[in-house]
Order: sequence, then C-alpha cells, then structure tokens
Amino acid sequence: MKPLSTMVVSDSKTSANVPSVDTLQIQERRLRQVVEMLESDPASSIRDLALKVSLSRAHLQRLFKQQTGVQLGSLVAERRLQKAAQLLTLSNLPIKQIAHSVGYQHHSSFVRAFQRRFAQTPKHYRSQDNDNRIGAGQIITKR
Repeated sequence: MKPLSTMVVSDSKTSANVPSVDTLQIQERRLRQVVEMLESDPASSIRDLALKVSLSRAHLQRLFKQQTGVQLGSLVAERRLQKAAQLLTLSNLPIKQIAHSVGYQHHSSFVRAFQRRFAQTPKHYRSQDNDNRIGAGQIITKR
C-alpha cells in the first residue's frame, strides 16, 4: 500500500506537519481499529492498542508503518497533544490533570512535548486562548 502523507494542520496559534491517517484508506481491519481506538481514547498506549488487536507491540508498529507510512508512536503523541490543546481551550481543568487524562504519566514530559508541538507552554497556550475569547466579547471567569 502507498504511504499516506502528512498534512498541514493549522490553528490560530501554530501550524505544523502532523501525521494524517485516513481510516478508509487502511486495508487491514486491525489497523483501522487501532486508529478508531486512538480517536476515542488518546490516552491509549501502544501496548494497550496491541493487546486489543491481538498483536505484539513490535508487530503492530511495523505493520502500521508499512500500511500507512506513519509511525504509530508519532500518531499516538499527536492525538494526545491535540486532545490536550482542546481541553486547555474548553475546560478549566488543572494542567496536571489534563496531562494525566491524555496519557502522560509525568507532568514535565507533557509540558516538554506540548512545547515542542505548539512552541509554547500549556499555561501560555491556555492564557492566549482566554485572551482571544475575551477580545471576541466572550466573558471568561478566572479560577
């Protein structure tokens, strides 16, 4: 199968090349399940995903890369960070709780990954979003 390309995803804060995987183009049923599980639960680890589709971690990663051209670890990380950005924007949950809810065991690992992806800390990302909403006429209640 021909590798899938990366697509440019842009939001008001940054743009980056991120893995794009279209479940309709994935021939292997188990790999489609993996992508669907990641969409519904970004906190899933590769180990958990492999167990659910009855493959070893190594075989799942190899098969995924062969079929899609995207490394599974990159897709997992991107989905987690996208979900975290959404939670930072839409909720007032503490950053540590968001990090844990998207699958990061250590707050510091989450902050480093978030900063690499969005070129700013989660705290700054949230405060910028609040500033944008206030500027747009929405009322924000601070914690």
